[in-house]
Amino acid sequence: MKQIFQDLAKGETSLVECPAPTPRGGQLLIETSVSLISAGTERMLVDFGRSGLIAKARSQPEKVRQVFDKVRTDGLFTTLDAVKSKLGQPLPLGYSNVGCVSVIGKGVEGFAVGDRVVSNGPHADLVTVPRNLAAKIPDEVSDEAASFTVVGAIGLQGLRLAEPTLGERFVVTGAGLIGLLTVQLLRAQGCRVLAIDFDETKLELARRFGAETCNPARGEDPVKAGLAFSAGLGVDGVIITASTKSSDPVSQAAQMSRKRGRVVLVGVTGLDLNRADFYEKELSFQVSCSYGPGRYDPDYEDKGHDYPLGHVRWTEQRNFEAVLDLMASGAIDTDPLVSHRVDFEEAPRAYDILTEQPGSLGILLTYASPVEQRAVSSVVIEDRAAPADGSASVGFIGAGNYASRVLIPAFAKAGADLRVIGSAGGSSGVIQGKRLGFAEAVSGADAVIASDAVDTVAIATRHDTHASLICAALEAGKHVFVEKPLALTLDELEQVEAAYEKSDRLLMVGFNRRFAPLTRKMKALLDASSEPKAFIMTMNAGAIPADHWTQDPEIGGGRIIGEACHLIDLMRFLAGAPIASVQVTAMCGPANATGDKASIHLTFEDGSFGTVHYLANGGASFPKERIEAFAGGGTLVLDNFLKLKGYGWKGFKSQTLRKQDKGQGACSQAFLDAIREGKPAPISAEELFEVTRVSIEAGRQA
Repeated sequence: MKQIFQDLAKGETSLVECPAPTPRGGQLLIETSVSLISAGTERMLVDFGRSGLIAKARSQPEKVRQVFDKVRTDGLFTTLDAVKSKLGQPLPLGYSNVGCVSVIGKGVEGFAVGDRVVSNGPHADLVTVPRNLAAKIPDEVSDEAASFTVVGAIGLQGLRLAEPTLGERFVVTGAGLIGLLTVQLLRAQGCRVLAIDFDETKLELARRFGAETCNPARGEDPVKAGLAFSAGLGVDGVIITASTKSSDPVSQAAQMSRKRGRVVLVGVTGLDLNRADFYEKELSFQVSCSYGPGRYDPDYEDKGHDYPLGHVRWTEQRNFEAVLDLMASGAIDTDPLVSHRVDFEEAPRAYDILTEQPGSLGILLTYASPVEQRAVSSVVIEDRAAPADGSASVGFIGAGNYASRVLIPAFAKAGADLRVIGSAGGSSGVIQGKRLGFAEAVSGADAVIASDAVDTVAIATRHDTHASLICAALEAGKHVFVEKPLALTLDELEQVEAAYEKSDRLLMVGFNRRFAPLTRKMKALLDASSEPKAFIMTMNAGAIPADHWTQDPEIGGGRIIGEACHLIDLMRFLAGAPIASVQVTAMCGPANATGDKASIHLTFEDGSFGTVHYLANGGASFPKERIEAFAGGGTLVLDNFLKLKGYGWKGFKSQTLRKQDKGQGACSQAFLDAIREGKPAPISAEELFEVTRVSIEAGRQA
């Protein structure tokens, strides 16, 4: 298949050939017939990508502050690597897709193969979307018209917040695609409408749809126009669909509104509000969230859990359906909104039109390639000979941020033959495969594991997939490296242990911190003392949303199992003795609803003990990880794997690295060397299972 991406670093818009995506449970696979370029959103992304680094920074001041915080804690070079990696992740474009259902994922009801559907899928000739983000198209609505559905739903959600009633007078500020559809929606609601824009061509369309107009470019005053439009009483509501850095649209909306009028921001504007404008009239001001209730809720979007109609009448999907019904009845006319039609194979030309012709409206991409040409299972990136036996030919499952930024480069530097990369969506695998030097990109995990060219499988997927993929890879006769955790439950751990016992392959978990150079120095210093040791390890993890996948017990396992396991393993390594017991004290009350604020107390069979403080409520300027060790009358303190200091430690005062090193490179090197040399894995399986079992128990207690 092919898909459009925007390079945020270089500003290039490109059409990338990718393996076909694999629909997961709850998803539909759709063969695209047409998609709509969103003039406002996508122009903004393209302009951002084509701007210089200083302009990018000016447009996102909050990101700049985060960068400076990271410099203070992790160092300049580590931060620069992270920023370059972030900008180097191409962004898929598009969210207004129309096509036919070709595959229905497990658990999907209400759809059939062959159904014409609209979805928020990207610009690609094959897309996978969750069932709640797709809607069937009525027979009366053409594919081209249906492609305006998602954009129309954005305007419709603004209306639902404004609650217009028959006979009210509303202003629409910004007559772009969303604004012109909003005009029609308001007219269908029985409202009189005033459209405000600087483009006379767009205002001509607004008049065609029944609106009165105001053009500030001709010297017309929006506030005076709004008051005149409302016979001096003030308008009932204003829906702002413009995209501008200025706060004028909001200020003008307040000034032209009647007492207790409603102002809804659908677009993007400055928000320097004058309190007096809103206070004296008791105006309501709301910011509309995309297509409606359900947006950004993983339970609704990813898991397919619909909201009960009796409690949430209009969800994202039901807003899609409402727009389609209005199209079918003739209340919404999209034909005048189409300004260009471009063949999908010439997609970059469409983005030149978008940026060079600011007045363009609906740019449609049409898809004509045969279906059999789209459904390719793999893409050859580099035609190179198969490696010799024992060369550690690696297949990666997963091409996310950590894999592409840290893990794959570490494997490459360690001399791995990067043979195959697979991702569920297909696109991220081929993009990172080209960037990082793989020979082939495939869709999904099965193709990686089954590849004859691969003798080693590296797993960097969501945590709930780890155990099953490990078992499948071991059973296929592959060495396995898995990014932590090894498993989420004791049952999964037992399955992994059973698969390992039947295999003669190596198994490794990415517990990289024990391989960090300053950790190794710390270990050497501690080993000089025969006494039991005491440890205090603090992970200042920072808060992440409660609905993030890592917080989900079923998918991520929670942050104790998913991340605190690093420090449990590190303490096990530095103590050099088996763990005897684990006890967790978690913060009480609603503040710890996600279980990511806890102290984990470990004891060891040699008498050593220590506590891991995993805290998500600390300051970002404090070191993310601090390791303290007490033994033989001395103390060692390691901050962020950047600086190690000794207090009262004979013969050692401090050591500082030029760049933060958490040991990912050395960890990968040790694993690959063990494969090449026929040696045991760098961490014994027994120790991996022990640390995993303790981490799972700690996660349960938290």
